[in-house]
Amino acid sequence: MTATIIDGKAIAAEIRQEIKAEVAALKEKYRKVPGLATVLVGDNPASQTYVRMKGRACEEVGIHSVRPTLPNDATQEQVEGLIRELNADPEIHGILVQLPLPSHLDEEAVLNTISIEKDVDGFHPVNIGRLAMKGREPLFVPCTPRGIMVLLERAGVTLEGSRAVVLGRSNIVGMPVSFLLLHANATVTICHSRTRDLPSVTREADVLVAAVGRPEMVRGDWVKPGAVVIDVGVNRVDDPSRKSGYRLVGDVAFNEVKEVASAITPVPGGVGPMTIAMLLQNTLQGFKRALSAEK
Repeated sequence: MTATIIDGKAIAAEIRQEIKAEVAALKEKYRKVPGLATVLVGDNPASQTYVRMKGRACEEVGIHSVRPTLPNDATQEQVEGLIRELNADPEIHGILVQLPLPSHLDEEAVLNTISIEKDVDGFHPVNIGRLAMKGREPLFVPCTPRGIMVLLERAGVTLEGSRAVVLGRSNIVGMPVSFLLLHANATVTICHSRTRDLPSVTREADVLVAAVGRPEMVRGDWVKPGAVVIDVGVNRVDDPSRKSGYRLVGDVAFNEVKEVASAITPVPGGVGPMTIAMLLQNTLQGFKRALSAEK
């Protein structure tokens, strides 16, 4: 058996087209469009690239995008002051602070300054708290975990009653996706560095989500035949045959696991493209909520 490839790039492209059509319809009706502000502090080249990517994605679907930038030596007061200005701007419906921030800044305090109504990253403590609670709904779900759930849904994976195992307990992916799987009525096990006999636990999974940041950690014999495997990891490994000198691999040994699993996401081209698609979706969601409040 060779696994079906869950093509995150294609699914994300479909979602962007859906967002583009909805934004156009809302613009026609209300003469307004969603707005996203991506705040960049400093001159980290990778962060600059990510901010440009998000700006281009916004332009593609018709979302208004602003990219305010502060110097590397910006003070805590300057950064928080900028965010408060964006909180008060009626044309901005989502605010994202590009991480990492310069080391002299209090990252938690900066993120907590973002209005919960504009927290399109979904990491406001109240959003995470509501996500963790039964019968509650957060205003926004974190983008990568939400993207994982959409991939599973569009791949036709049945979660209710299934056994799901999540490798990793980060605040960004592992914990939020565990809550989402639980809300979908899966039975969820969260694994981490202290888990005993890890392969025996992962072999019980009908759905395995790997988000540990260790190259090709999950081997073929760690996976239950027929399982669905979602690989969140993006790791650089040396490869002298490449012009760049490296290649990207996931947390899963893809060539081994694809011969065991029923479906698997590739790296790159799996979960990654879904993250920005969900950021656009969250911004649109914030815009629609603001329109409802105006009424």
